[in-house]
Amino acid sequence: MTSTPEGPLWSLPASRIAALVRAGTVSATEVAKSALGRLDAVNPAINAVIECRPEDTLAAAAAVDAAVAQGRDPGVLAGVPITIKVNVDQIGYATTNGLKAQRDLIAKTHNPVVANLLGAGAVSLGRTNTPAFSYRWFTGNLLHGHTFNPRNRALTPGGSSGGAGAAVAAGIGAIGHGTDIAGSVRYPAYACGVHGLRPTIGRIAAHNATGRNRTIGGQIMAVSGPLARSVDDLRLAFTAMAKTDPQDPWSVPVPLSGPAVPRRAALCLKPDGMDTAPELQQALLDAAARLRDAGWQVDELDALPPIREAVAVQLTLWMGDDYAGLVAAADREGDPGAIAALAGQRDFALSIGLPEFSAALSQRIGIARAWCEFTESYPVVLLPPCAELPFADDLDLRSAADYRRVWDAQMSMIGLPVTGLPALTLNTGLTADGTPVGIQIVAGRYREDIALAAAESIEARGTPVSIAEPQP
Repeated sequence: MTSTPEGPLWSLPASRIAALVRAGTVSATEVAKSALGRLDAVNPAINAVIECRPEDTLAAAAAVDAAVAQGRDPGVLAGVPITIKVNVDQIGYATTNGLKAQRDLIAKTHNPVVANLLGAGAVSLGRTNTPAFSYRWFTGNLLHGHTFNPRNRALTPGGSSGGAGAAVAAGIGAIGHGTDIAGSVRYPAYACGVHGLRPTIGRIAAHNATGRNRTIGGQIMAVSGPLARSVDDLRLAFTAMAKTDPQDPWSVPVPLSGPAVPRRAALCLKPDGMDTAPELQQALLDAAARLRDAGWQVDELDALPPIREAVAVQLTLWMGDDYAGLVAAADREGDPGAIAALAGQRDFALSIGLPEFSAALSQRIGIARAWCEFTESYPVVLLPPCAELPFADDLDLRSAADYRRVWDAQMSMIGLPVTGLPALTLNTGLTADGTPVGIQIVAGRYREDIALAAAESIEARGTPVSIAEPQP
């Protein structure tokens, strides 16, 4: 079977694929062959998947089929085609992080998040692209080439999980794995017109045995998370990924669902004075109306806890930790995007000393406390994903002014990780010319269930995400 009344196997939601495979109605091998066919058809136009080994994909699918045949539980993602970002360890593959210098860095063990996805029965189609060092909200590098947005080649696919966003939007897999320290799951999902979840810090265990221990900024702000075309699939992927592991001492065992909370949401169109595009303001107002229709109280507020201040904290913890070493590594790689990303923050970075770094850590706890207290009153917060519609591709490289424009527009992408709270970008449709539009949803600590529930209510009253047909 290559198709169902609902469409080709490759196009089905993850939840539907898993149900069909678990029931024995279709085989994981049939799904895998269909998914590989879709990859072959559309990936050449977008370069989202930069390494695919069909023999590995089919072997993994056969293992799922064997489990079903033997009456064993194949996992919640039984036979679901997924992609894995090239900056995490996967046995037998290079953890390149978009770098020529790491093209031979072959993983001998799985990153825990990869082990959890594959252990849940998911079938990997391949590795997805990222900018060099995973630094930018645009995706291209000297090793793997450039990734294009499948909805519009003139727009960025986002970054750093741009390959994951482009793949999911184009129907290459039902779920994409991504990582996020300053928007790297949320922004590609937004730019490619799908959904992306950044979980609470500590919710999903992660560790690359191929790399050094992370610096403090990465330890307390970087997470792995899923991208998908439906909220239900986000939830399913999150369920598979959300496990602890002793390799990640920050990971904590917390139930996936918490106690009931008041169905109360805060709406803020211009947090901290953000110059939010009219289309995004309208998307937020429409989302609020949908939530109200679902029985939520939504209060429009002029202000939220700090976000702009959190941006400075994020930059301090990143740029203030051996900035000279970061620059030297970028220069050795020779990647223009990575060099520009660091050079644009040079004056700020050189102003950071130990007192400033220490002060930023102190500021972080105050910002996180303010947001935790706020989400006690408002369990859900609706705010812009960005100040602008998805950027023109490589906008940050055009001029110093454009670089600054990009960074200023990304305030809510950069600042929210400082809080440690879960955040979700939800596609709410396309403009008349096909540009993705969406919103961002924040919930309380370890309350991804609330963010997902609110997102599902909004999604149910709108237009489902479509699968993009990339143009060569």
